[in-house]
Amino acid sequence: MRARNFGIYALEMGTNSGRGMRERKKIATRQALSAAALRLARERGPENVRVDDIAEAAGVSPRTYNNYFSSREQAIMVALAAERGLRVGTALRARPADESLDQAVVAAVIEQYSGDGEPDRDALALITSAPALQAEFLDTIAAIERPLAEAIAARTGSGGSTDDQGELGPEVLAAAVSAAARVAAERWLRPDPVTPFSAMLLEALTWITPALRTAER
Repeated sequence: MRARNFGIYALEMGTNSGRGMRERKKIATRQALSAAALRLARERGPENVRVDDIAEAAGVSPRTYNNYFSSREQAIMVALAAERGLRVGTALRARPADESLDQAVVAAVIEQYSGDGEPDRDALALITSAPALQAEFLDTIAAIERPLAEAIAARTGSGGSTDDQGELGPEVLAAAVSAAARVAAERWLRPDPVTPFSAMLLEALTWITPALRTAER
């Protein structure tokens, strides 16, 4: 349920242009709910926020809330992480064709966690304040895996989809990238990290760049 909802949000955000009024209203409602969830969590602490509170703050019913999110933690993390999983795949597809796979993948992933995408100290304090939020944060990290696998498949000529019984390579490489990102996130969530998340993520990704280079041979 959690992954399905997050994936739908990513798809909606990625294809916003040209969609009808009904679809745009759904996106706006989801954004309003997640923004309300994040604001209330920062004001009261995540454990003191109820679904009814979020729904009321966003001006919708609790039933409507449940159509968009399966938990308050998911709503909070959507506001912090947005559709980052889908954007990683899109960013990789947009990298120069003559760029090596390892450089393109690392750049595409780091791009989503740098600048405005870099989790700040306030976000860290919020995420680490509740185990459920930490789990949800790690889930958003894992969300890069499928769109990244499809982008790697397209870039390496293995096909643009991972739905059939094609080569395992793109899925294995994407899983390795996702695992490296998850390890970086787990390390970053420890008390008093001394480096930005993007720097820790870059260090983790260097351990799998040899495999990405090999994939192009």
